This record gives sequence, structure tokens and C-alpha cells, in this order.
Amino acid sequence: MNLTKVIIAPDSFKGALTAREATEIIADEVRLAFPNCEIIKMPIADGGEGSVDAVLSAIGGRVISETVTSPDFRHIEAKYGITDNGTAIIEMAQSSGITRQLQLNPMTSDTFGFGELILAALDNNVRTFTLCIGGSATTDGGCGMAAALGVKFFEKTDEPSPCLLHKTDEPSPCLHCFTPCGETLQHIKSIDMSGIDKRVAESVFTVMCDVDNPLYGVRGSAYVYGPQKGANPGQVQILDEGLRHYGSVLLKHFDKNFSEIPGAGAAGGLGAGCMAFLGAELKSGIDAILELYSFRTQLQGADFVITGEGKLDSQSFRGKVLSGILRESGNVPIVAICGACDCDPVILEEKGITAFEASEGITVEESMGNPEKYLRVATKRAIDFITKTD
Repeated sequence: MNLTKVIIAPDSFKGALTAREATEIIADEVRLAFPNCEIIKMPIADGGEGSVDAVLSAIGGRVISETVTSPDFRHIEAKYGITDNGTAIIEMAQSSGITRQLQLNPMTSDTFGFGELILAALDNNVRTFTLCIGGSATTDGGCGMAAALGVKFFEKTDEPSPCLLHKTDEPSPCLHCFTPCGETLQHIKSIDMSGIDKRVAESVFTVMCDVDNPLYGVRGSAYVYGPQKGANPGQVQILDEGLRHYGSVLLKHFDKNFSEIPGAGAAGGLGAGCMAFLGAELKSGIDAILELYSFRTQLQGADFVITGEGKLDSQSFRGKVLSGILRESGNVPIVAICGACDCDPVILEEKGITAFEASEGITVEESMGNPEKYLRVATKRAIDFITKTD
């Protein structure tokens, strides 16, 4: 086959390449093989890391840097975007992501820094928000975010809790004294919304969510994602019990059951917290990004879609980039280039996806050590396959 038009739409290769870098590398190889091919470049994100970059690539805007609190309570620089039409694009992975801490802290990490970014955007007179909540370090249900915006949490009905984090009744210099974290969610008895920043009620919040998990249970946040954040089996159970209790507190306070809404368990329960405290609407992150890119329109006349991500596995089909591209691509064939593939070949065949691994014949560590080289190698194999396709 001689390619005349191809869409290149990869996600980031976490820990190795950004979506934009991966797009450019793949495009270089396609251009070498097919000099006259029309190449549509779409660095993609699904609400996780790289979402700000992807959105600004699609519709334009500027990046702003702020000093915020990391998940392990350090001061760090975090970026967010404001689009040309005045919408803030805030990526929680920038402030409260798993890569923004010095080591894994599954029980105490919180989303306070994410709330600080929202405050910074409010100070910039933004009132329309797109929140990208993938890649989190946290399982605090969004309590840190809410605390940064002025929400208070009480251990007893009438009075503020002592510092839950430090287990002391004495005043603490810790910024998070009244902010429950994952291990202390189960201590929350009531919520005081009276101090929340009044500008929140003037704003519209949309959440780009890359998963559809409920708040708790076997498919909930703690059991599915806790181990990735460093939680051992005992800690996973504590986190899940905390989220279950937290869900009941939200139900009591807001008279609404957020726990079973798809995406409530995203980012350690931040999905539920955004709905409860911000009145946010949860949307599929990949669907929102593809809409920004006018993907269906761009697809017309395309011979192939080339996508990619760090690891292709069963989760790739549950709200991730590949799931959205698969749903929107119709009869256009899909090639997926990944760092490693842990997906049943039968499933890939059933879905009409041909996968190529950057780590084929070598270790994943070796491929990540020189990601550009091995992504180019994998892309060349994909191009050989495309060339032989009728």
C-alpha cells in the first residue's frame, strides 16, 4: 500500500516520551517512507499526563507556572494552560501526580496542590475549567483539593478534627491539619462547605476522566489502582474502607450517591470529589480530546490511524486513548505502537488492531533507556506491515 493520508495520534510513553515527542518521531519515519503522504499529527491524551499539551496543541493557548504543594508536602512548580477561548486546562498529574513525589506515599499523599492550581486559575479570572485527572499519586477522594478551596472536614459534628495526619490535638504547622488523606478518610464525620471560595459557584467544571471505575469495591479506586501507587494488600483494604465511608459521608451531606457513577473512583476518588465539591460533569477524556481535534472530520480519506502508548493492556480498552480511537475510526485500520504489549493477541485480532512493541527482542528497561531509537525501530516495522497491506 502507498499511503496517501495517515493520522498519527499517540498517547505519551510514560517515563520515556511525551505524546508530542512520540508523534514527531513516528511522523518522521512515515515521511521518509511516504514523502507525498498527508500526515495529520494529533498528540493525544485521555485526561492523564500530557493532557494540557494535547489540548493546547489542538486549540491554542498559553502555559502558566505556579508554586504548589506536592503530594508529599514539598513546594514544587506546576503548570496549567489557559486556552485562547479562556478555558483553564488543569492537569492534576502536574501538581498531585505520582511522578511529583520523591517516593511512593499511598496512605498520606493528597490533592491539595491540585486545588491550589484551581485557585490560581480563579485568580486569573477563569470561570470555565477542564480538569484532567489521570496519573494521580493519591487516594484522598479529592479532600485535599476541597480543603485548598476552603472546605473543612470534621471528625465530630460540632468541632474541627484534630490534625488527622499527625494524630495530635495540638495545633500543627502542617498545611494539611484539617485535610483527610487516604488512611484517615474513615475518620470524617461531617463536612463544612461554608468557607469554599465563592468563585467556585460562578464557574463551570468539566472533568476529563480516563477510567470508569466506581469509588470503592473490587473495581474501585483502591483495589484497582492502589497497588500502582505503592499500597500493599493491607493498605489497599484500609484505603477501600476509607473510600466506602467517605462515599457515605458525601451521600449524607449532598443527598446524592456519587459512589457508583462511572469515573467516581478516578484519581483515587477525585472524580467523586470533583462532582461533589465543584458540581463537575465527568466526561471521557479521550472523547473530549478527539472532539477538539475534529477527529471524525480529519479521518475522512485516511488510509491508516497510527496510535501508541507505553503499555498496551486490557486497561487500554477502558476509557483510554486506544478505546476512543477504536470507537471513532470506523473501517480505517489501526496500528498501535507501544513500549510493551500485555494484551491477548486474540483480543487484538478481534478488534482489528495490529500492535508493534518498541521492546521487541530486548528488555523494557533497555527500550526506555533509548526510547527514540526503539520507537523508530518499531515504527519501521509498522510501516513494513502497512506497505504489505492490500
